[in-house]
Amino acid sequence: MTVRGLALDPVTNAPIVILKAEGGTRLLPIWIGLFEANAIAIEMEKIVAPRPMTHDLLKNLIELLDARMERMVVDNLQENTFFASIYLRSASREHRLDARPSDAIALALRTGAPIFVTDDVLNRSRGMELDDDLGEAEQWRQWIDHITPGDFARNTPGGTAPGTDDVERTDLADG
Repeated sequence: MTVRGLALDPVTNAPIVILKAEGGTRLLPIWIGLFEANAIAIEMEKIVAPRPMTHDLLKNLIELLDARMERMVVDNLQENTFFASIYLRSASREHRLDARPSDAIALALRTGAPIFVTDDVLNRSRGMELDDDLGEAEQWRQWIDHITPGDFARNTPGGTAPGTDDVERTDLADG
């Protein structure tokens, strides 16, 4: 997948990161937090901060420890919340780090690591397929323009938008 862009949900004003299948027609929107959207936008625009931002710090730490980020995978979808894993390689070992998709995407952009979404998550998500006869931007605009509050009725308690990834998970497992 590639990061196609960022958008704002017109109903909730929540930022959305839009992933697109490389060479494909599938778009996957994931609702994210403002700070994470900012971190993704800064890297997409190649803006250099005067001091390291959090994701820059993580990238520097990974490099300092002689490791590299091999990939990130959006690997689960539960109750409208996406979950991701970051795969790090150090020496001859691979480590899996549980992460929010937005943080994993921000780090993947900084390290050049590929972004993946499992078939299971793609099949269960509310993404969209692009129509070859209509431009991608126009299709996305139509999708956003037709969102209604009822589309978000299955939200988890607390009013988060579908797909929001603000659930913290902190397990670290060797994989």
